[in-house]
Amino acid sequence: MSASSKIALALAMIAPAGIAHAQIEQADPPARDDNEIVVSGYFETVTAGTKTDTPLIEVPQPVSVIPDDIFLDQGSLNIAETLRYVSGVQSSAYGLDSRVDSQFIRAINPVQYRDGMRELFGFYNSIPADPYAFSRVEVVRGPASVLFGQGSIGGLINLVSKKPEFAFGGEVSVRYGSFDRKEVLADITGPVSDTVAVRLTGRLRDSNTQTDFVTDDRLLIAPSITWQPTMDTSITLIGNYQEDDGGSVQQFLPLNTVISDNEPGSAQDIDPNPNGRLPFSTFIGEPGDPYDGRILSGTALLEHRFNDVAALRSRVRYIDSDINSVVRYPNNYSNPFNPFLDADQRIIGRYSAADQGGINVFSADTGLGLNFNTGAAIRHELLVGVDYLWNETTRRSGFAVDTIDLYADTISNGFPAPALGDASVSSQEQLGIYAQDQISIGDRVHIVIGGRKDWVDDLGTTGVEQETDAFTWRAGIIGELAFNVHPFFSYTESFLPVAGFGRDGNGFRPQRGKQFEIGAKWRPDSYTLVTVTGYDITEQNRLINDPADPTNRIQAGELQSRGVEFEARRILPGNFTMLANYSYNEAELTQASAAFQIGEQLENVPKHNASLWLSKLIPINDWSLELGGGARYAGENFSRSAVNIVRTPDVTTFDAFARIAFQKTSIAVNATNLTDERYPAACLARGDCFLGAVRNVFITLTQGF
Repeated sequence: MSASSKIALALAMIAPAGIAHAQIEQADPPARDDNEIVVSGYFETVTAGTKTDTPLIEVPQPVSVIPDDIFLDQGSLNIAETLRYVSGVQSSAYGLDSRVDSQFIRAINPVQYRDGMRELFGFYNSIPADPYAFSRVEVVRGPASVLFGQGSIGGLINLVSKKPEFAFGGEVSVRYGSFDRKEVLADITGPVSDTVAVRLTGRLRDSNTQTDFVTDDRLLIAPSITWQPTMDTSITLIGNYQEDDGGSVQQFLPLNTVISDNEPGSAQDIDPNPNGRLPFSTFIGEPGDPYDGRILSGTALLEHRFNDVAALRSRVRYIDSDINSVVRYPNNYSNPFNPFLDADQRIIGRYSAADQGGINVFSADTGLGLNFNTGAAIRHELLVGVDYLWNETTRRSGFAVDTIDLYADTISNGFPAPALGDASVSSQEQLGIYAQDQISIGDRVHIVIGGRKDWVDDLGTTGVEQETDAFTWRAGIIGELAFNVHPFFSYTESFLPVAGFGRDGNGFRPQRGKQFEIGAKWRPDSYTLVTVTGYDITEQNRLINDPADPTNRIQAGELQSRGVEFEARRILPGNFTMLANYSYNEAELTQASAAFQIGEQLENVPKHNASLWLSKLIPINDWSLELGGGARYAGENFSRSAVNIVRTPDVTTFDAFARIAFQKTSIAVNATNLTDERYPAACLARGDCFLGAVRNVFITLTQGF
């Protein structure tokens, strides 16, 4: 397809006449009454797995839905923390990080979407999204490229924005907690006429963090408006402005200042630093080093149902984001087990990296849904669509080296931020067409078949254009047997362009993946959903470290990830909620240029993860008491170099929650990592450790409307 024809198709797709897709998405569930638990978010429909409003029990793939009332009760302050009680997910894989949300799904970094459109590109060029702006988080485990285009083989995360409702309601909250956290939050919605509803969501935060001299201040404003002239047509506009003023809590501390544990077979032991372990509050930068960012986005969602057969849905978004950062970290890498420059093991080299830049993103997606029968008992929900994506990243960087005393009372030595170099610009353009048929046979057997074709143009910082195209497809079947058991089987593929060039000057090939999965869902009643699944993933063209040059990346790897997952969601009698999860994962490189990596578990990927969350609501006339608590287990993981093996121990952490309410006024207390475990989330053989989040307690006073 020529460039001109692709542009013409994109323009036709986003023209005002295109208003979008299969079935009208359900409105957000109503605000929770103090004496009632809303469970529809768990058990009813999901859009991320099929781009249609499909009951979870009909999707031949595991999909988890986390409503906002649940992840807020669990004390989630960022997107990674909303995933702490989801099977197959390793949330905050590199510990607490104020710069990004890091997580693995089935041992692989997922791709993040917002309202069905990808929003993050590159690394460290934006700020993390605020969970308070979303009504739910959807997690698709396994590939979803057939519908969404660029996607990880492990899965994707879709953030669903809060939208206006035609019933007045809302809340205003004030919060105070650990690290002098002070916040005001507000979420108010309601009609302004019979056909127009509005919503305003916001957060204002002034806070420190567990890392000295690092703040976590935020302003979030998210207005939205819906015009619904008829029951068949609606237009929703969503704005989002977020400004973060803070720094990086990640300090990349040397191995022997955090742990002293490695495995037999290593050529060298990790001897504890004679000066002791560094506190988790250690800061090695200069006070005032920024990690400041701003993001402004506008989204339009247009829906129209022509009749009982045809419906159209379109979504368009533009993002403008910029970042200003100075991140300093010790030189742990030339001698990972003892990187210090003096016999007393106090003085170490320090790198300073300064960046200014940002990203602009335009995305659009339009789909036409057709519902029809081919026989008395065979129903089709056919979806055909086209999406377009453009993003441009700019960056100016600077780099410098000095030395510091890690154990000095004051780390700062007055070293200024490095001077910035010339700006570099890279861009990417993608056009995709997709088709999917969901076939229901007698409302007991459901089949999904879909395919997609993508064309991608990358323009790297060198000015060299790289063109890629790919076809991906999926097929799955799920049916109902006796005792409300629904076994399923699926085959899915993924496609993810990889920007950049190797040492030979050739552009990187796209990462390609395929997955076979078999499992079963059990839904004995409307309050229960249990999913058990096993999967086998193969990913090709994986980027790995170049053994000849550790600072370089080469595309010479093949990954195999196999595992089993168990997830149970149950609302028990008496408003008792239980969320239980367990996952086992074996993830290893089966092809790599460095022989020592073959057949070994991937770095920083535990084989075992488990979690359990319980909550109970006790109504007492106009009063109510809700109590909740959870436990999270992450298994040990390993990191290997050519001669050394570093072990990160397993860890169990606990969370707790309590709220007492009188009518629409409530006061709640959240505590995450209740026992204040001080643990490394990951320690790498290259020489650095990433720290887990320490105990965080906050109290919230809320007035509902």
